[in-house]
Amino acid sequence: MKLKYTAAWVGFTAAATVAVSACGSGGVKTATSAVDSADKIMAVLSHATDRTDRLGSAEVRMSTDMGTGTPVTLDGTYSWGDGLAMDVLMDTKAANMQALQHKATIRTLFVKGAYYYNVDPQPSGPLKGKQWMKVDASALFGDKGAQDFDGNAGGNPAATLQALKYAKDVKDLGKETVDGQSTTHYRAVVHQAELGKYKDAFSSDGMKALTGGADSVTMDVWIGAKDLPVRLQDDFGKATVTMDFEKFGATAPVKAPPAAQTADLTQRIKDARSRQG
Repeated sequence: MKLKYTAAWVGFTAAATVAVSACGSGGVKTATSAVDSADKIMAVLSHATDRTDRLGSAEVRMSTDMGTGTPVTLDGTYSWGDGLAMDVLMDTKAANMQALQHKATIRTLFVKGAYYYNVDPQPSGPLKGKQWMKVDASALFGDKGAQDFDGNAGGNPAATLQALKYAKDVKDLGKETVDGQSTTHYRAVVHQAELGKYKDAFSSDGMKALTGGADSVTMDVWIGAKDLPVRLQDDFGKATVTMDFEKFGATAPVKAPPAAQTADLTQRIKDARSRQG
């Protein structure tokens, strides 16, 4: 099995996990004074942040566009109550994974710092007789950047709201209808220095390759009538990740597949990426 495209496969799901959680509260608190005059915005975003954080999970529809003109869609659950995790169905063809899965969608998990792809068992090679392919986040972000995705260090959508609350140039763009819901649209630009604990992942060579070396994230959030996000959208470099929330809370826990059914290709992908320079 050729691995030269595997980093790109991982990239679609990696961008989704980084973008919606990349803006933790680590460095952005220094900008609090810049929004002191925007008491109303701060109150709305603070309330939305608290509500989102407490609910811990949601059913979502995600779209990841790496600038190719063919967005990859992901539908399923995203949770942040006990570390960042997701269980989604990803468009197989758009992610260029037809060689590993004949179905139209491929089930994709992110749990405890690793991605798992439900593949067709292969007749030979490292995936012979295996139903799952594992790729640790370190294959894309490096060991240091990947540490922020382990266990309770994982992020959540509330982190984006926190970043908006503290960003220097947060704006209220007014009322908009999203998915049939009345919302208020907020936007901010957060630079790499303000990305807090996710700065290492965002600035890694793997993410630079995916985003064209972007040094900032433009974040948009649409808050609905229930003081919860209806949509989050992050633009960084050539990448755009959009997440629509269908329902909050009460999702099933995301668990890693049985080890006996899993082939770990992390080191092979690291080696392949190293050979590609």
